[in-house]
Amino acid sequence: MNPALGEIWVYLSTTPLLGLTLTLLAYQGALWLYRRANHHPLLNPVMVAVTVLVLVLTLTDTPYQTYFDGAQFVHFLLGPATVALAIPLYAQWERLKGMLLPLLVTLVAGSLTAALSAVGIAALLGASRESVMSMAPKSVTMPIAMGVAERLGGLPSLTAVLVMSTGILGAVGARYVYRLLRIEDHAVRGFAIGIASHGIGTARAFQVSEQAGAFAALAMGLNGLLTAVMLPLILPWLEALLR
Repeated sequence: MNPALGEIWVYLSTTPLLGLTLTLLAYQGALWLYRRANHHPLLNPVMVAVTVLVLVLTLTDTPYQTYFDGAQFVHFLLGPATVALAIPLYAQWERLKGMLLPLLVTLVAGSLTAALSAVGIAALLGASRESVMSMAPKSVTMPIAMGVAERLGGLPSLTAVLVMSTGILGAVGARYVYRLLRIEDHAVRGFAIGIASHGIGTARAFQVSEQAGAFAALAMGLNGLLTAVMLPLILPWLEALLR
């Protein structure tokens, strides 16, 4: 980096709002690009914004904690935003009641598949126990996933990366999977991506329709709750079986 620019950056990096400003600029730029590309899934705004932020932090040798000190306001808003997802879900209450049993069966099947497939593949490839436990909650919203991973003996930081990657992959690839399987119902699409790709997938579902977003939000919340209860109970048994 140019010495003069380096001095400016050192000064700016001490500003608490630098992380927040960078985050908002990166996302707004990525969102503009996404719209200009007619919502092409490979230009998912979260994926593009994360890539830009990683490059900026890497090129400027800025510690993640320094960035997070300024960007933590966005992190704080995740809680209220998640609670607010109940509003569009309430509008779908009548349809939800008629689909209750199929949704519960799908929830259990999807949650088990997401966790056990990750654990099984990682174990068969020779991953360490910490890595295996870190992968187990990869399809759950990040705050729950990190807490579950820590309780299981995994690495919360690794889990955070896996959760982000899973969400982006689901948001990018879900459209093609739905087309391949000829799934057109927005409620079914939303519930599936909510189980598999948590918050990022839910945000993508809301871009498709309010119904898809509402069912994705429901799936995200229920999957987080079920995984937090289920994994600590079944993984010790599964770990003994894989030895």
